[in-house]
Amino acid sequence: MRGQWALLRGLLRGRDNPLRRATDRREAWVALGALLLLLVGAPAAGWAGGSAADAALQKSVRAQHQERHPVDAVVVGRVPGRDRYVGDPEGGSERAARIWVVASWQAPDGSPRTGEVATASGPGAPGSPLRIWTDGAGLPVAPPMDGRTARSHAVLAGIGTFLLAAGCVEAGRRAVVGRMVRQRYARLDREWAAAGAGWGRAGTGG
Repeated sequence: MRGQWALLRGLLRGRDNPLRRATDRREAWVALGALLLLLVGAPAAGWAGGSAADAALQKSVRAQHQERHPVDAVVVGRVPGRDRYVGDPEGGSERAARIWVVASWQAPDGSPRTGEVATASGPGAPGSPLRIWTDGAGLPVAPPMDGRTARSHAVLAGIGTFLLAAGCVEAGRRAVVGRMVRQRYARLDREWAAAGAGWGRAGTGG
């Protein structure tokens, strides 16, 4: 960024300088274009990326809430040796289930079900009530993603898109300026060679 500002100051102050080279003006214009993209394009890309991610995640949230249903279960017993994190990485704090228990519940068709489920709270004594989530077939599933968690993911996606766009702009600027510098030195080499062997060549110290 410091180099870009220096080139921009040169573009504004030295427009009538007879020693100013055409390559200097081109480099300054490249720096100006990159700066505008960093100030306008990268934030716009971040906003668009975050908005797209939020729309997709909110759609997923609605679908999960339609497909998954809370069910009242009853604790049958605790599953030994399974006190560990088993949460869904997409979910919020309510998904940080750490304890497995055997529970019984009723499927949507009225048939009884018994199986291992995870709970973030204490398992309670056998016979204690427990709230679980099931799918349409009555099988236990992770709780649906909440809107707040989805929005947090969308914000992170927007920030990532902004940083990626800014990195691409800077990489593009460096590539263009680097090519221009190489072309300038190649042209100087040719000019020194045309001036005669007695003048030496650029970079030889002659």
